[in-house]
Amino acid sequence: MTPGIKSMTAEFTVGAGFARGLLDFAVRKGASRDALLAAAGIEPAALEEMTGRLPFAAYVALVRAAKAVTGDPALALHYGEQVDISKVSIVGLLGQAAATMIEGFIQLNRFVRLIVETPNGGNGERFQLVRDRQGVWVVDARLSPDAFPELTESAFAQLVCGPRRHGQPETLKAVHFTFPAPAYVAEFERIFRVPVVFGARRNAFLVDERLFDNRVALLPDYAGDLLTQSARAELEALDGSKSARGRVEAVLGPMIRAGQPGMDAVARRLKISRQRLYRQLRAEGTSFEQVLDGLRHRLALEYLGEQNASVGEAAYLLGFSDPAAFSRAFKRWTGTSPRSVRGS
Repeated sequence: MTPGIKSMTAEFTVGAGFARGLLDFAVRKGASRDALLAAAGIEPAALEEMTGRLPFAAYVALVRAAKAVTGDPALALHYGEQVDISKVSIVGLLGQAAATMIEGFIQLNRFVRLIVETPNGGNGERFQLVRDRQGVWVVDARLSPDAFPELTESAFAQLVCGPRRHGQPETLKAVHFTFPAPAYVAEFERIFRVPVVFGARRNAFLVDERLFDNRVALLPDYAGDLLTQSARAELEALDGSKSARGRVEAVLGPMIRAGQPGMDAVARRLKISRQRLYRQLRAEGTSFEQVLDGLRHRLALEYLGEQNASVGEAAYLLGFSDPAAFSRAFKRWTGTSPRSVRGS
């Protein structure tokens, strides 16, 4: 694996919705869903929750497997061009709810980690505005970008084609990439419709500054407020997942309903050894069994209370062998029966 990618595998993640969008796009181009998931080491359940997360390395493997299977070396570029980001991430919807393009840009920088986490230079923001005599450059400041240039391709295609798709005027003047010119240069020229430079000193595209004053407001204000609240909650959860306990809970969520998820399976999903996971949890004063038990407790209260699930439904969703086993566990957690909570 490329060193720049290897250094990010343990810490950074990609939104499950974004990864699922890429997977669906590749399948529409003739790829086998099961084969791609197997090649990337991704369990199908990991993509069920739109707010779930995948290891960065798994997404890299998925993209490269999809390119190989579909025979499309420009797959990431085409994904950015053809798939509206609002279909695969709440961040895209926030952009549509923004009053102006500059507000949308601010929201993008605020929440872009919900799409994909990256190490960034400069002031720590992923995208930065740099003005010169030519206009305003939108600079992608992520570090080691050429370790995975496909992410730059899809990001720039989405940032350019998204506004174009919604009727924004064409103000793009130039596009620069740090990676060498690939064999599919013609696709860059077709998509961006302006001069494209490869081997540049930075990944950036040049626009007329007046673009940022343009109105957007494709969604009403109340929708924007609700989306912002939801995105803020997701970001807080993501930050919380940086603990070992949080990472385990994020993996356990979609696995629980399949039955008793073992520590070995979770460690494999986290791409670490069982022993390392054990040590990380112990350093935080907990264990795998305690994390699993605590997560089931919280989810049980949510299913029975907020979602009004039956005792049998809750038992199934939490992976218990039968309602009686679930009832015994619930009595141990709360001192009362699940039926009394559901009836409250």
